[in-house]
Amino acid sequence: MTQPVLHRHLFGPGPSNPYPEATSALGLPLLGHLDPAFIARMDRVCDSLRTLWGTTNARTLPLSATGSAGMEAAFVNTLNPGDVAVIAINGLFGERMCEVASRVGATVVRVEHDYGTPIDAQRVADAHPNPTVIAAVHAETSTGVLSDIAALGAIKGDALLITDAVTSIGGMPVLADEWGIDVGYAGTQKCIGVAPGLAPFTISDRAFERRVQKPQSWYLDLGLLGGYTTGGTGGGRTYHHTAPVAMVASLEAGLDRILSEGLESVTARHQAAGTALQDGLQEMGLELFATEGYRLPQLTTVKVPEAVDSAKVRGYLLERFNIEIGGGVGQYANSVWRIGLMGPNANPTSVALLLTTLKEAIDKA
Repeated sequence: MTQPVLHRHLFGPGPSNPYPEATSALGLPLLGHLDPAFIARMDRVCDSLRTLWGTTNARTLPLSATGSAGMEAAFVNTLNPGDVAVIAINGLFGERMCEVASRVGATVVRVEHDYGTPIDAQRVADAHPNPTVIAAVHAETSTGVLSDIAALGAIKGDALLITDAVTSIGGMPVLADEWGIDVGYAGTQKCIGVAPGLAPFTISDRAFERRVQKPQSWYLDLGLLGGYTTGGTGGGRTYHHTAPVAMVASLEAGLDRILSEGLESVTARHQAAGTALQDGLQEMGLELFATEGYRLPQLTTVKVPEAVDSAKVRGYLLERFNIEIGGGVGQYANSVWRIGLMGPNANPTSVALLLTTLKEAIDKA
């Protein structure tokens, strides 16, 4: 029996609805993963990712896995057992960094911040005199907070700076070289506007030279992956794994869509949509969760009003309007909503639809 096709408005923390060009590209004829035409496509994708990352790093590539694998790759390739990792925590994904680093065997120095607040760069830098890595989340998906990575990069010292840009890349400026990011990872399913499945990744020459020579993950070994995406020591491409060729084609189309609009225009569109949504929510009498001045435009966190059942409101939106918004995480699971306007969803029509339907859902759910 054929199931009906659901067309959801994905206004949660991700995935977002993809750009139409990215969806169409999934239907292109498949190429072999070592086909010269596919290698040329991969090269174009890597060039476009350098633009999004704001970097000239040669080793900038889409890892064949979701953003969480990008996180794992960042830590397994930079930390040996016993190395010190200073990690800023102001939400769930800082916590996950700690978990991944601890499994590598690193000594983790946690720098705690209240959820909903940005990181304090000086406090992070002062947490240990000589760490191997310092890590922080640029745009914390769990709380809707933006942190100043440039400030941290300016005082990182000899440490390698690892940055999670999953929710920021493709929706706001990310300037890896200017900010001093040594290793950055992201995902395709948010502001880039492509289905989940790839992890845009970049690593500086400095970090690559200091990498773990035989990391505990064969699949995420950047030394081996570099031979596939940029060529081996002899200049030719070396086989590593079967790349998800359809996803890379989709990513190429999504990146082309963003770059044809222009990064400044894309940033302005996300900012305008986020500001309009946040203003509208506050006009409805709702209170925003993230600290004012550090709120992400592409992901808004709003406090659930007292006496309102968060799950019922979300269910009402899904069943009546095909709208998905996210709940909070951890202790805020039932007291915060996470509303994303990312990729093609960052537009005035989405804002108007959300404000109208959320008001009805609160009144009737």
